[in-house]
Amino acid sequence: MLDKLEQQPADALLALIKLFEADPRSDKIDLGVGVYRTADGATPVFTSIKAAEARLVAEQETKAYLGPEGDMGFVHALMPHIFGGGDPSHGGRIEGMQTPGGTGAVRIAVAMAKKAGVTRIHMGTPSWPNHAQILADTGVEMVGFSHAAADGSTDMEALRTTLHNAQPGDAVLLHGCCHNPSGIDYTPAQWDEIVGLLEETGVLPIVDLAYQGLGVGMDEDAYGTRALVARLPEALIAYSCDKNFGLYRDRVGAFYALTRDAAQTTAALSNGHALARASWSMPPDHGASAVRMVLTDAALTADWVAELTSMRTRIQQVRAKLAAAGSAGAVDLVPLGRQQGMFAMLPLNKDQIAALRADHGVYMAGSGRINIAGLTMGNIDKFVGALAAVSG
Repeated sequence: MLDKLEQQPADALLALIKLFEADPRSDKIDLGVGVYRTADGATPVFTSIKAAEARLVAEQETKAYLGPEGDMGFVHALMPHIFGGGDPSHGGRIEGMQTPGGTGAVRIAVAMAKKAGVTRIHMGTPSWPNHAQILADTGVEMVGFSHAAADGSTDMEALRTTLHNAQPGDAVLLHGCCHNPSGIDYTPAQWDEIVGLLEETGVLPIVDLAYQGLGVGMDEDAYGTRALVARLPEALIAYSCDKNFGLYRDRVGAFYALTRDAAQTTAALSNGHALARASWSMPPDHGASAVRMVLTDAALTADWVAELTSMRTRIQQVRAKLAAAGSAGAVDLVPLGRQQGMFAMLPLNKDQIAALRADHGVYMAGSGRINIAGLTMGNIDKFVGALAAVSG
């Protein structure tokens, strides 16, 4: 039977990593892999996480299963940062569970939406490639619409049209902040309009909030999510700690459901637990325990916020310098200064991307996505010059 399986194409990003590692040039630039990097090119462990891990080693008494819901102390400690102070549960209408990374949370959200009767999910394109893969694997139809306009802003008209034409039982997948791959986010005013459209149409929002704190600030980056849960009866939220806590390989995420009342929330999460049990059974504990320790200790929380602020500041500085360059050949860099987060899309074709790699040692995804954090104040000029050389 296994001879019926066809060879699947290799992951292009993994192939790019190997090419970069084999390149002997000392001034090569890696803009492909989607992890944060310091000005020295490192992806360090947060000092706040290191401190929490040390405490965890000393204090943890067991590694017994937690259950499919995971570490609920972690889940609840995150909620004020995501949904705001006061009552982040909105009277018991919001509850969550731990997942293996943001990917696990998106998977649960899509699978739960399908169990609730959703057959179509509208999604702005381009999007994170795994979004489409998850929708296809769960058997939900994806209906794409344009996310980015030609001027480097959101294509609100496309979203308006999509929501007005949506059918009963449809859902829409929205990036909460720091859009991957474009870096093009909705403004607060646009989020307010989106909430109004969702109220009017009844489309179920699924929010992927994977980069909170890496755009403008923790509160600012959560504006859209908070606006949705403040006004809508239902929403599903996928959250990742892999980026804003630097816990990539520990796979730390959470899924939250907003329902009409606390009883429905309990029912929704019971379905989430059943879906998790059939997928990964129990989530990994270590990273979530470390996050819980950080968020329940005022000193460690302050350290984490300071580290996150320094990361965000560096990303903003790189964006500002790119925008100040104006253009590089045919590539307009000015919009990058208005965009947010770690990623941006450049209008390059495959031949130009190949020339960047071969002639200049600049490695980036074949889609034109770049990781802003792969640039430093020391290599931006080389990068801009390389862009001009291949696109001028």
